[in-house]
Amino acid sequence: MGPNSPTERCPACNGRLYHLADGMSKCASCRKKFSPKKLQRDLDLIAMFCRGETANHAAHAMEISYPSVTARYSHLRLLAAAHLEEAYDAHRDQVTEFDEYIYLEASKRKDRRNIFDAHNFLTFDYGGRVYNLLMPSLYRFKDDFLDDGLDTLYYEEFAKFLRIHRIAKLQKSKNTITDFWDFFEHYITRYKGVKPENFAYYLKEAEFKFNYSEEEQFEILATLWFH
Repeated sequence: MGPNSPTERCPACNGRLYHLADGMSKCASCRKKFSPKKLQRDLDLIAMFCRGETANHAAHAMEISYPSVTARYSHLRLLAAAHLEEAYDAHRDQVTEFDEYIYLEASKRKDRRNIFDAHNFLTFDYGGRVYNLLMPSLYRFKDDFLDDGLDTLYYEEFAKFLRIHRIAKLQKSKNTITDFWDFFEHYITRYKGVKPENFAYYLKEAEFKFNYSEEEQFEILATLWFH
């Protein structure tokens, strides 16, 4: 199944679709019914998400409202995150390496008070794919730490884990985990000002795109979308 042939195969089970007299399509295997127009629109939108098209671009290209596209993109991120959890649970015994990473937007790195805006996560390598576990954020304590004058102390401690320092838990300095970190640093710049409460979804989106090819992403998300 692919984005260019949505009316030939069922997106839920890949069974054969046939047309009904009322204009709907029905799967010969799972018996699900689809509106050809809506089916085409949904598959095109999934394809655009997998290509990395922004919600704004997708809205203009498909002549759909921006809120509608962002809602669908958010749902796709949830589906991707759920798939990643299942994939990791099934292969967690293959974990070979892991390391801790602290991400802070480049524009905030010159001011040590912004260290409390950083996102701390663990990255695991399992069979050449990565899994990320987001750690609790100190953001909610930022004002208290600054009022108590603890920003310098915490900055110095956190700096020990920044990318500019020696990697301590990996067998080689260049590996799947560091490749993902480089990929993530580049990928996240596409989104301007990710809210702290949404960071986990964008981290998982980057993980999904790092682990799977564009074609694999489409197959996974299309199946989950219509399941």
